[in-house]
Amino acid sequence: MSDKTMQFKDATEKIAELKRSLDGNSECGTNHYNLAVALLGMKQFTEAEQELYRAIDCSPTLAEAYAQLGGLRLREGDLDGCLDWNKRAVKARPGFSEGYGNIGFVELQRGNVDAAIDALEKAVHFNFRFVQAFATLANAYLMAGRVADSIATGLKALTLEPKFAVAHNNLAIAYIELGDFAKAEKHMRLAEENGYTVADPIRRDILAGLGGA
Repeated sequence: MSDKTMQFKDATEKIAELKRSLDGNSECGTNHYNLAVALLGMKQFTEAEQELYRAIDCSPTLAEAYAQLGGLRLREGDLDGCLDWNKRAVKARPGFSEGYGNIGFVELQRGNVDAAIDALEKAVHFNFRFVQAFATLANAYLMAGRVADSIATGLKALTLEPKFAVAHNNLAIAYIELGDFAKAEKHMRLAEENGYTVADPIRRDILAGLGGA
């Protein structure tokens, strides 16, 4: 039996087990949520969505369920729906860092840089190890022209995950803005070493800067 077949079998058994547990306790929001996550893993999105609604009905403060519904809306390309569900998540549980991170991501996609920064600063305040939020915040600072803040935040992301390619790429761009092409090249190379495809215009700017040094 292949590993893929074993994983499918294990996931199917897990779903069946969770459904049996709900037969005896249908008011447990956590069990509905866990079932939804298992269904999402099997790409059974419609049934998973229904379980997330049930989880919220049973446990209105279960912020993770709201965030998962936001993820389903994002999967459909519905940024407004994703934003709405994550705003509900942080209302249900103030201090829910993942919800603020998701809000920041969506606001950045919509070009609302100040709103993105506000949400992402909350995300890293409530979870100082939220590496993805630090990297996204660094990008938001860069878009706002706050280059020094972008660099400091990007370096913070790398203290948490030294091989985080996106953070290296963002730092390369920030150092171009400062005219420090040696550091820009260093982070460009590290981004590439960790699987990131650096955009050609960034590469050209760095190489031109080094050639003109």
